[in-house]
Amino acid sequence: MLVPESFPDRSICILGLGYVGLTLAATMADIGFDVLGVEVRPEVVEGLRQGRPHFHEPGLEDQLRRVLDRGTLRVETAIPDDHRSRVFIITVGTPLGPDGRARLDMIERATGEVAAAMPENALVLLRSTVRLGTTRAVAVPILETAGVPFDLAFCPERTLEGVALQELRALPQIVGGSTMAATIRAAQLFQFVTPTIVRVRDPETAEMIKLVDNAQRDVQFAYANEVARVCDAIGVSAREVIAAGKLGYPRTNLPMPGPVGGPCLEKDPYILAEGLERYGIAPDITLTARRLNERQPQETMDFLAGTARALGGFPERPVIALMGLAFKGRPATDDLRGTMARPILAALRGHFPDAEYRGYDSVVPAAGIQAMGLAPTGTLADAMNGAHLVVIANNHPDFSAMPIETLSHTMARPGLIYDYWNGFDGRELCLAPGCAYFALGSHGAVRPTTA
Repeated sequence: MLVPESFPDRSICILGLGYVGLTLAATMADIGFDVLGVEVRPEVVEGLRQGRPHFHEPGLEDQLRRVLDRGTLRVETAIPDDHRSRVFIITVGTPLGPDGRARLDMIERATGEVAAAMPENALVLLRSTVRLGTTRAVAVPILETAGVPFDLAFCPERTLEGVALQELRALPQIVGGSTMAATIRAAQLFQFVTPTIVRVRDPETAEMIKLVDNAQRDVQFAYANEVARVCDAIGVSAREVIAAGKLGYPRTNLPMPGPVGGPCLEKDPYILAEGLERYGIAPDITLTARRLNERQPQETMDFLAGTARALGGFPERPVIALMGLAFKGRPATDDLRGTMARPILAALRGHFPDAEYRGYDSVVPAAGIQAMGLAPTGTLADAMNGAHLVVIANNHPDFSAMPIETLSHTMARPGLIYDYWNGFDGRELCLAPGCAYFALGSHGAVRPTTA
């Protein structure tokens, strides 16, 4: 136990037990905080009470059961009257609404619950990704209805799914309080969690850091995807251009191209842009990058469909296997929020509405695959067997390690494999006759032949 009994802010209430809230709750409970977790979904609460997380995260189930056994974590559907919390951490979701604007209703509702329950001099921390100015403009007026003094800070979550428990204990924690006293108090709290605290001037600075971090990653990935588009157009391999160009050259650090989505990158650039509207400025590079990433599925599947139809004997009702359905494969996750597999599938259905569609993912449960309108397959080999089109949509290690040459012999003819993540050099593969491999950014490197 790292947190001494005498620490005044030892009792914590965390509102929202999704990916951000549950990993934080389990971590804080594991180091000795007395944690109350609040989650409005009763089926999730019931599972958590039995030690069953509702998503995949390495090490989380063991940690959850450990803190439940110790009694340092309690899970409820609302803040109970007998709570002793002095600190309230809001980690609820902030998705985009149908109008493309950030939804703040969950933030407002959770903040209202805090206002109704917090004691005098409580510490309130916002951890959800929010539009610029939300901490002061939205949270403060709601909290002030309590009629008691409080401290307030914005402390963004910055972990990567798949390694969240490790990163919570290692990554620097940004802290931006509404006052210096609030900043110092929040910093003292998080010093039990991670060794490095970065205090910034105010909540707005902390809000901006979170949005800029994710927008920068989206821009970086978009440039890699632009390189892929250019290489496809002129007939050279983006895989070779990127790998050879940065080998031993420290001033280039371009990632490989691939689909870019997920619960953060699909929305945070728009949340950043929305917050800047009041200042009369638009983040042009940020928005251009996001739109380039969004149009990639349609452009690539247009190419694949055109290539398939140009082959003699390609059926009107092909068997299509979509593999790698979570929004990313490294580190592995079962998170389908913002996955680019959905627009890839939509583009395929536009070209092949009568096809037989299969889905494979080594982490996503069968129910999640079925919910996407795909027939689940138990193994990678089952997915490819008899398929006319195979599309690899994420970068799970299973795909780069698979015996693709052997598996190509089980496919229907003509057969096409499209790999968004360049797991193989198509020029070096020896596939079954009548099969061809294409990778993003290498459309011109290999030409298919009919069986």
